[in-house]
Amino acid sequence: MSPTDFAVLATVVGSIVLFGGAAALALGWAFRDGQFDNFEQGARSIFGSDEPIGEPTDAFPGD
Repeated sequence: MSPTDFAVLATVVGSIVLFGGAAALALGWAFRDGQFDNFEQGARSIFGSDEPIGEPTDAFPGD
């Protein structure tokens, strides 16, 4: 194995470990913080108080 091959392999493996560890930490934080406790509340958070949930309020031009 040449030094160039080793450098590429080390970079790839290091990136996998680094990004995988970051993803695991982020997922752990989300579980501890309660981000997965109530999906229904998160789904409804995009609607305003005057907007009916589940009813389309916009239309394509020309319809």
